Amino acid sequence: MPGLRKRSVNLAGHATSVALEPEFWAVLEAMAKERRISLAALIAELDTKRGESLLASFCRLSALAYVQQKASNSKKRKPEAV
Repeated sequence: MPGLRKRSVNLAGHATSVALEPEFWAVLEAMAKERRISLAALIAELDTKRGESLLASFCRLSALAYVQQKASNSKKRKPEAV
């Protein structure tokens, strides 16, 4: 697995960077695309919801929750084999 990729974002008027594995960036990009917002806007939104959690950790957990929800939804839609 490749190393971390850093991206710079502006959160509440402050420049910061977030370092995540490329796989998590791909999921966050899919989340932003589905919601028709920029990746920066998504990260800013996650930042407001994270509470005391570290931003990178909260981004990973949000990406995981998104993937789990997608998997759960696809299982519900599949007809069972007879």
